[in-house]
Amino acid sequence: MKIKPLCDRVVIKMVEAEETTKSGIILAGSAKEKPSIAEVVAVGPGGVVDGEKVEMYLKVGDRVLLSKYAGTEVKLDGEEYTILRQSDILATVE
Repeated sequence: MKIKPLCDRVVIKMVEAEETTKSGIILAGSAKEKPSIAEVVAVGPGGVVDGEKVEMYLKVGDRVLLSKYAGTEVKLDGEEYTILRQSDILATVE
């Protein structure tokens, strides 16, 4: 099955959190922070949202930075995705 977002929505998949710190300490599962970097999986077509024209500037494969509680989490074919508005994304990561 495939997810196709509507309007100004973006589908992202979270990037796995680091399991070791920079100093080499291995983190327990409960000590890991929720990652805030994700990869864009699908992008909506844009269009008119709330009376304003929205141009989509993200593309599939972009790595993005988002706030911890943004979007709606969905599970499809055993994979976890988050669907959110393009305006909820804080920045792109290069």
